[in-house]
Amino acid sequence: MTRAAVKLEQSQPAVSLALGKLREIFSDQLLVRGRDGMVPTERALAILPRAQALLADLTGLVDATAPFDASSSNHSFTIASPDYMAPVFLSEIVDQIRRKAPNASLVIRALGPDFDFEGALARGDVDVVIGNWPSPPAYLKRSILLQDDIVCLMRDSHSLAQGEFSEADYLAAAHIVPVAYSMAHRGVVETHLSSLRVSRARTVALSYFTTAPYLLLQSDLIFSTSRHFASYFAGLLPLVVRQPPIEFPQMVFHMLWHDRSHHSPMHRWLREIIMQARNRIIS
Repeated sequence: MTRAAVKLEQSQPAVSLALGKLREIFSDQLLVRGRDGMVPTERALAILPRAQALLADLTGLVDATAPFDASSSNHSFTIASPDYMAPVFLSEIVDQIRRKAPNASLVIRALGPDFDFEGALARGDVDVVIGNWPSPPAYLKRSILLQDDIVCLMRDSHSLAQGEFSEADYLAAAHIVPVAYSMAHRGVVETHLSSLRVSRARTVALSYFTTAPYLLLQSDLIFSTSRHFASYFAGLLPLVVRQPPIEFPQMVFHMLWHDRSHHSPMHRWLREIIMQARNRIIS
């Protein structure tokens, strides 16, 4: 209770009084003592998402009318994304936020099949989501961050690192494949191969994209990924980038956000920071 009071910039008795009033309104204790402090009741957990959404809407009313001063903001921004963007991209975002909003904080949350990113955007738990869905949810606001070619990344001593590289070679090779980060998501490579009625050897399935280049160093594996990601790691490690013998559609990376935050100066500032970071890595 004391920590909550400090965060709310209120006195501890004032927060205790407010909790007492909430307990009367909801006819529930809401918070009860646990081994390590206060823990929420089942009733509290049930009303929490709706309460968060209402508070976020109230914040949106203030944000929509008040200018956003990044230099004095202590807001915590949250970006959800798989880790397939080259680290230099996130580095640019972090650098700009640290320079322009030194008191703000940033949470980068991994996407996964169990994470409801649409609900998180609607509740305000996440500010923006970055992904490469072939068809993002139509009701969400979106902007194209990057359109990139698909290339093959492999160790420089791989048998296919030089010389002929045929479609048969590609399909017969051992591949690292990403684990889908959304139940409705299917990668560009798998979707295109399926349309051609061919398949590749899915030898290693991996949830951590940035681990894939290191798995290539002492193996016969191939990783099909975006050019900007492959080029970044080829500059760090003894790896080579090769054009695939199959012509794949480009990867399209989207930035998604909810309509509830579309006009917020604070969220608009964050989106501009992300776009500026994009511009720097592709320039």
